Amino acid sequence: MWLLFAFIGVPIIEIALFIQVGGAIGTPLTLLIVVLTAILGTYMVRQQGRLAIGNLQRSFSELNDPTEPLAHGAMVLISGVLLLTPGFFTDALGFALLVPAIRSAVFRYAKSRVKVQTFSMGGSSQGMGHAAPHHDASSAAEDVIDGEFTEVDPNKRATHQPSVWTKH
Repeated sequence: MWLLFAFIGVPIIEIALFIQVGGAIGTPLTLLIVVLTAILGTYMVRQQGRLAIGNLQRSFSELNDPTEPLAHGAMVLISGVLLLTPGFFTDALGFALLVPAIRSAVFRYAKSRVKVQTFSMGGSSQGMGHAAPHHDASSAAEDVIDGEFTEVDPNKRATHQPSVWTKH
């Protein structure tokens, strides 16, 4: 149902707003506003996009849950599409999505509506009803890391010329 509104309702709203604004301030000024909002929106999307990418990289480097930074990045991308679409209604929605507080509210709303039943980490799948095992310092000594190795003969000489990348 909401797709029907998006494909039929949004263009009707945009046309009505163009008629109203164009009648009030004139066609040239209306077109100028549409072009200026696209330019300003592009600048703001680039700025917010850089911040979103930085937050995402930080969450990866700190091994935090990247869900919220990913959602913020997606909303910045959607706001860019809305701002590049000519119209006052889409511009208002696009500029609204550039406000971090509004993006956080949208994320909280979407998070409350989504129920995750399973998740996968490192190839193992667990149900959300089961708690993940807790590892503390005492159980860390019991963990075993399995690996393979090959012993290198220290007397063996290289059969190729050294690379220019490894010369110091």
